[in-house]
Amino acid sequence: MHRRTLMMATGAGLVAPSLVRAQSATTLRFTPQQDVVTLDPVTTTAYATRNHGYMVFDTLYGMDANFRATPQMVEGHRVEEEGRRWELTLREGLRWHDGERVLARDCVASLNRWAKRDPFGGILMAVTDELSAPDDRTIRFRLKRPFPLLPIALGKASVPVCAMMPERLANTDPFRQVTELVGSGPFRFKADERVPGSLNVYTKFEGYVPRQGGVPSWTSGPKVVHFDRVEWRVMPDPSTATSALIAGEADWQEYAYHDQLALMRRNRNVRVEVKDPTGFVGMMQVNHLQAPFNNPAIRRALWGAIDQEATMQALVGAGETSLYHLPLGFFCPNTPMASDTGLAPLTGRRDMDKVKTALREAGYRGEPVLLMVPSTSSGSSTMGAVAADTLKQAGMNVEVYSVEFNAMLQRRNRKGPVAEGGWSAFITNWAGMDWLNPAVHIALRGAGEAGYAGWATIPRIEELRQGWFAAPDEAAQQAICRDIQAEAMREVPYYPLGQYLQPTAYRSSITGVLDGFATFWNVRRA
Repeated sequence: MHRRTLMMATGAGLVAPSLVRAQSATTLRFTPQQDVVTLDPVTTTAYATRNHGYMVFDTLYGMDANFRATPQMVEGHRVEEEGRRWELTLREGLRWHDGERVLARDCVASLNRWAKRDPFGGILMAVTDELSAPDDRTIRFRLKRPFPLLPIALGKASVPVCAMMPERLANTDPFRQVTELVGSGPFRFKADERVPGSLNVYTKFEGYVPRQGGVPSWTSGPKVVHFDRVEWRVMPDPSTATSALIAGEADWQEYAYHDQLALMRRNRNVRVEVKDPTGFVGMMQVNHLQAPFNNPAIRRALWGAIDQEATMQALVGAGETSLYHLPLGFFCPNTPMASDTGLAPLTGRRDMDKVKTALREAGYRGEPVLLMVPSTSSGSSTMGAVAADTLKQAGMNVEVYSVEFNAMLQRRNRKGPVAEGGWSAFITNWAGMDWLNPAVHIALRGAGEAGYAGWATIPRIEELRQGWFAAPDEAAQQAICRDIQAEAMREVPYYPLGQYLQPTAYRSSITGVLDGFATFWNVRRA
């Protein structure tokens, strides 16, 4: 984590400009994994909206491949009063898409709005006495105590995005969507060309000034745009999307579907790569308010049935062992906070007869288990099929409710029993970067009905989480995360199902695709 100050550092033609523009215009045709349903990146955790948000909006800090915060909209910052006063200085020349200057008060309003939706932002504001804009380029934080995580809180690449927007838009209720998309990012959103479920269009923002210096990495460094236009063309059917890429009718496919990998790899005009080493982490969330999973003994007994290897092999294929990691605990593998503490119940042979006995002894009496599975996500659907079979083999009375993702989210908010339209468990996945640490890990909470759907009440996890923010160094943070994982294995807020890597695919003529999730600066056609 950053502990130190980050202070950093045409003549007239004979041909009509519009004609020159038309002749030189370049278009990138991108196939997203799903349509952008919500356009406001502050109000949702949807990854399609996050990717869209980084095109239209900019952030005060970026995050590089080492998960470190780097200045983006800010020139740098100064830390005084033994870490209790931070002054962030905006770069010169920043403009909104409507031509107005980006001012510090715009950013203050944006930060206040984002913090009401983001748990990490909420922690930051809880230790903030004053957030103000003493002049047009200065953002001032006066803190109750030192908070060295401030830059990464503002620059994290996990959802929701800490997007800067004009004050008049940032004053919108954070639980209502901003509908006028005016940002200061490298692209403008063409609302007039949007076809919901089919097409979203972005054009290069000529007024964007990339930061000077540094190397493009994830969301940090200079954001230099080489395409005049980016078209997101939604193709829900994997075979159709793959065929379009191979035929040259698309330039870049966000997800190279695992069952299509062999076909893509055989084509010399297509490049298949894993760009995000954090991949995706799958989970089965359970409802802590209703039987049978309101019983911690039943939750613990089910560990013996969870088969992460079977789940991952079903998802990526038995021969693709390099594309998944086991065992998965409660933090993203191969990142600083991950460990193998307490994971023994996830290893070794699965013995379903033993699990059945353990469940009976724990008090399971055949209560219905309604498992919700999002039908519009191929990965989650596959994990859901394995989970349903696992629960049935363990002797549970399972009903599978397969439904479109957004419809599943609506039912997920119901806290009552299954007989009254509630639920028992659901399948979902997260980007690995959303499980990096307790600050961004929304699902690893014990805050009861004030927390993530599932509403686990685990006071020890909340206590340890608070201690993590005050930890003096990374070693102390790692020790706390080992304790959090041990407590999670005892109390079971949810079941981790495995980490898998998600390749992306693009035409061989496309270069400059950065690591991390799909971003559209630095990308060009050879």
